[in-house]
Amino acid sequence: MIPLKTIKDLIIKHSSLEKELSSGEVDKKLFAEKSKEYSDLNDIIEDAKNHISFDKEKLDLEKILEDKSSDQDFKTMAENELKEIKEKYETNEKKLKLFLLPKDEADKKNAIIEIRAGTGGLEASLFASDLFKMYEKVSNKKKWELELITISKSEAGGLKEVIASIKGKNIYSTLKYESGVHRVQRVPDTETQGRVHTSAATVAVLPEAEEVDVKINDSDLRIDVFRAGGPGGQSVNTTDSAVRITHIPTGLSVSQQDQKSQHKNKAKGMMILRSRLYELERSRIEGERSQDRKNKIGTGDRSERIRTYNFPQGRVTDHRINLTLHKLEEFLEGEAFDEMVESLTLQAQEEKLSNLN
Repeated sequence: MIPLKTIKDLIIKHSSLEKELSSGEVDKKLFAEKSKEYSDLNDIIEDAKNHISFDKEKLDLEKILEDKSSDQDFKTMAENELKEIKEKYETNEKKLKLFLLPKDEADKKNAIIEIRAGTGGLEASLFASDLFKMYEKVSNKKKWELELITISKSEAGGLKEVIASIKGKNIYSTLKYESGVHRVQRVPDTETQGRVHTSAATVAVLPEAEEVDVKINDSDLRIDVFRAGGPGGQSVNTTDSAVRITHIPTGLSVSQQDQKSQHKNKAKGMMILRSRLYELERSRIEGERSQDRKNKIGTGDRSERIRTYNFPQGRVTDHRINLTLHKLEEFLEGEAFDEMVESLTLQAQEEKLSNLN
């Protein structure tokens, strides 16, 4: 049961914000923040008002049912109405509980996605490439902006590693459940006897941290510059444009050499480093809050196998929620992606609700 005072406070807050915003006297610096808060409350205000009126309606209907002089048809109507409002009450309460759950501030942020080929050699790098193409297709469908930060290719169109930033609406909240080990089972093109091989790739999704989120002192950084090399390095090989940034207190290190400009490489390197430090701190706080790490949803624990893509059977299985979709091709095309994300989000919300209760 949600305390009635909590619900009444939501209604009072909504009314107060409405008056404040319509007065035209809100400080410009606070206007966007207050408008967002009002918009969020707008989504739930009718449910809050219905919740308040439920007790009175329930009492009135129960009086009709207890009254021996009430007409039987009238009693049947009251009985049906009571059943209906009880169902509405349960739905309302769940929506209100979800609204009142502590918000993850990172959910609103853009994301940095890192994909690396794992065990399985060439086949693992081809799978890493498939995963990256899938996230590209999801981004296109959602009109997100995907920008390549760094890429390391292997033979036959595979990827050893790729890092990209994705900007748009609700990026991190949508992609955060992708962190982990993704496993593929399929027959490689080079396999003459039709045997199924298993290989893997790791995905890490980090909320893109801004300078206000993470304060990095210049004295904590060691910056080395060197000449770019390796695939794609030929065209930038005339100057020391590649940059390695090391955060001395944590030992985290980022190398960036995709751009011809040392300044651009440093800026991109700092973006990755800032996001990794932000996620490191988030994980530390999350770990302190809860020692129960059995369920890996949303924790970004990359040691955990989260999903299997089985090509011979045309299925994709998420092991955290035991969900299997028999539409592997559609999933890799970004078509069935939302179905998986919605199930993962629902499971995470149910867990939070049960903890709240």
